[in-house]
Amino acid sequence: MARRRRKTKNTATDQSALVEGKYPISTGVAELIEDDYTPGGWVLEINGMESSHIVLDDPRALDFEYMRWIAAAVETYAESTLDIEKLRLTHLGGGACSMARYFVDVYPKSRNTVVELDAKLAEYVRQWFSLPQAPQLKIRVGEARAVTETFTAQSRDIIIRDVFAGYITPEPLTTLEFTRIASESLSHKGLYIINCGDYPELLGAKAEAAAIAEVFEHTCIIADPAMLKGRRRGNIIIAGAHSPLPLDGEYLATQLTKRLLGGAVPAQYKDDRWVRKFAQGATPRHDKPVTEN
Repeated sequence: MARRRRKTKNTATDQSALVEGKYPISTGVAELIEDDYTPGGWVLEINGMESSHIVLDDPRALDFEYMRWIAAAVETYAESTLDIEKLRLTHLGGGACSMARYFVDVYPKSRNTVVELDAKLAEYVRQWFSLPQAPQLKIRVGEARAVTETFTAQSRDIIIRDVFAGYITPEPLTTLEFTRIASESLSHKGLYIINCGDYPELLGAKAEAAAIAEVFEHTCIIADPAMLKGRRRGNIIIAGAHSPLPLDGEYLATQLTKRLLGGAVPAQYKDDRWVRKFAQGATPRHDKPVTEN
């Protein structure tokens, strides 16, 4: 989702101020770019790829469509199924922490843990964007698969996976085995929801849908029609739960549909039956065997 923006004017050296520029991080280079079209808006690029957008004085301003889709699904599910006074959310993938910052504002009593691979980036985003402090928003530095494997069983209500290396999610985070690990970390009524970036062939999305459908009894997909028809590269949101998704109920589905249709890129909600048909014939990815030297 490329944004119109002005070119970087300088290489930033003053780390105490929020200024445009390129900053060395643990995994490469982060670039901070002021958004000329949104007052207080900033774009964060990681190694040349647009990673995040944030508006300093408006935590609920989600510029990326897929984030708005995740927010719509999570809110509809949480408010009908979970205790929003004690909501525990884990965000695999940090960037500017836009999504975690959003949910802290929507649910002030929630506890958000962000798992971010890059330690230096985590330092920068706290400095740049005045993020809420722990326990509302905690940043845990580490590789998402390894960190998830340490989670206590049933210790999370919602896990949002939004991890990318370039355009694609690292394969260890897409396998059937990882999906099971995430499932074990969730409460009985917990929700696992992922952002799957894919190409028109939709091979990755179908493999991930197959994995989620094998682990969870209830699934759904959110994406725009062009993406679902394999006409372009883009994002597909896939979710799974062990408890029935109230999103499939007539009233809630109608409310969610209205919200999904309200954005600049209208999206569709697809229920469990559709997801299983979509994944039919696809094989979930599996962890690669460990070879001994």
